[in-house]
Amino acid sequence: MRESVRDVPGARIRYALRGEGPLLLLVAGGSHGVDAVEPLARHLADRYTVLTYDRRGLSGSTTDAPATTLATHADDVSRLLSALTPEPALVYGTSLGALISLELTVRHPEQVAAVVAHEPPVTPLLPEPTRALALGQLLAVEETFGAEGAASAMRRFTADLDIDPGDREPDLPVRAPGPTHSRDAEVLLTHDLPAIRAHVLDVTALKGSPARVVPAAGANSGHVWPHTCAALLAGALGTRLETFPGVHNGYLFRPRGTAERIRAVLGP
Repeated sequence: MRESVRDVPGARIRYALRGEGPLLLLVAGGSHGVDAVEPLARHLADRYTVLTYDRRGLSGSTTDAPATTLATHADDVSRLLSALTPEPALVYGTSLGALISLELTVRHPEQVAAVVAHEPPVTPLLPEPTRALALGQLLAVEETFGAEGAASAMRRFTADLDIDPGDREPDLPVRAPGPTHSRDAEVLLTHDLPAIRAHVLDVTALKGSPARVVPAAGANSGHVWPHTCAALLAGALGTRLETFPGVHNGYLFRPRGTAERIRAVLGP
């Protein structure tokens, strides 16, 4: 793995590259970055040059201007891609990372060849009362953070999305929290969850993009609202919903199976 940093307006972004082949960007969800997606990146490095990064403010990335919109995150990614390749990239994003990936595709369509968007929280697509439920859950997590701290808020977040750490590949070791675990959670809770609640994806622009957009969802997450978002996005785009292993964040618990599905969907 080859690590470096890149200056962008208001931040320094830590990123890593591994493997050879077409560039494949992985955009993690939650408070995750390079270290959390390393198992997935390893399983993809036989076919792709895999690019991973820490969002501004997370782990090895620093900022004096935290992102308050997903457009800022998308522009950070755009600048990384511009520095690394003149060609349109392949992109896999999940949860918040999927929403960032879709915003990248809208704002910088010339930089994306294909994007797999796994359970993006596109709340405006949800019908009522599901939309109110989803936004209420996100707001309740933020309020729990204010009242009880990051640990309690993240437990609530995990419970609301019914994330089961036991739904994992049997040979995958349990990952210990890193030294920036608490700070990374605070960045998510302070800046990114409000940005998700406020975000409105331009589906019309997405449909007009030259990129191939592949909505995806977990095989075991059909009962949670981000899965519904993915299905509704597929319907809005007139394409099919691809199924990936595991639950909402299956890329962390089932990296081998997720890599197999990414290869199958994106091709060589």
